[in-house]
Amino acid sequence: MVAAVAKGDATCEDIARACLERVAARERVVHAWAHINPDAIIAEARRLDAASTRGPLHGVPIGVKDVIDTYDMPTQMGSPIYRGYRPAADASCVALLRGAGALIFGKTVTCEFAGVTAGDTTNPHDASRTPGGSSSGSAAAVADYMVPLAFGTQTGGSIQRPSSFCGVVGYKPSFGLINTAGLKPAAVSLDTLGLIVRSLEDIALAMRALTNESDIAWLPKETRLRIGLCRTYLWDTAEEATQQALSDAAERLRSRGDKVEDFSLPESFRELSTTREVINDYERARAMAHEWQHARNSISEGLAKSITRGFATPAARYIDALVRVDECRRELAPIFERYDLLLAPTVTGEAPLGLAYTGHHGFQSIWTQLRVPTVSLPTYQGPNGLPVGVQLVGRDHGDAQLIAMARLLFEFLGKGPSVRTNS
Repeated sequence: MVAAVAKGDATCEDIARACLERVAARERVVHAWAHINPDAIIAEARRLDAASTRGPLHGVPIGVKDVIDTYDMPTQMGSPIYRGYRPAADASCVALLRGAGALIFGKTVTCEFAGVTAGDTTNPHDASRTPGGSSSGSAAAVADYMVPLAFGTQTGGSIQRPSSFCGVVGYKPSFGLINTAGLKPAAVSLDTLGLIVRSLEDIALAMRALTNESDIAWLPKETRLRIGLCRTYLWDTAEEATQQALSDAAERLRSRGDKVEDFSLPESFRELSTTREVINDYERARAMAHEWQHARNSISEGLAKSITRGFATPAARYIDALVRVDECRRELAPIFERYDLLLAPTVTGEAPLGLAYTGHHGFQSIWTQLRVPTVSLPTYQGPNGLPVGVQLVGRDHGDAQLIAMARLLFEFLGKGPSVRTNS
């Protein structure tokens, strides 16, 4: 899109209208958008076409998860409490991409306060199944070719799970790499802003604007990697589709000449299943103190249970959970002296039937707590022809290297199924 606009082969308005046509054809099935205004989109596209300067994302339509502030659109957080709420300013991430020439296309559906209570978004591959959560609309919009890129957030597994279920690329950066100013907090020591895209090159393009990351050094095809095959302590919970996806990826990478060897996380890492819930509940309760005091009856049952547990959790238990996670982070760091990256499951299997349950976060929240960058690649199809991703894990703040390695491996492994385009 950027190249087409730069060369004069297309205008920003052409691109905006093409995306709007796709939305018009599919939104009644997918329900990816919490707010979209076609007239405003066309007006903004025309303004971009008339602009005398052009940024690195000029005219690229961007979806914004509806827990991220936008000054010109409502930010409703998937909750009746914030119906019609309009912030005074863009979140940092939105302002940075807008400043780079991006067209902020609309707000994508989120689970309530980026939690567990789902909206009405469906999976673009099968409308009877969940797209995953909580970045439901972002993943669905990108997978369904409504926009090429969307923001997601991850506190447990909210970028990688919907990316896997919808068959797109999910990128959860190292903790704090993308500034979170203007994001409604869920759990402040876990909340991570990230991207949902269809190509690794798009991640690199966006990160240039978001972090001033210089051009990523893409790896030549003959580069061979040291890969730790990390099934994790949750392997017994994985469905056959995920077990086959990981085994298939490992076998093919060995055939490529990469050194792939089994690797087990230290036994202490099993505690990460417990610590995540303690930290999430404790921090979420405090992040939502105002809503709890003034609008408790408008909070869903599932979120209310989490907040109740959080307020009941003693500070000593919360601090102990933080300490244990810190210990695991220190244990993880030396592992990347042996391996360039880890290859791990993304999800338990294909997207579950129904829209109420968005899937389990276990395979994703391990790495969220450890604060390392991860990329989910849609490399496999399950028994129903639905996408199943694998997850690549890099060293803390080794994001540029991980993105480069992910592109190399994705080019070799290939993508899973294409979205069915019939309405």
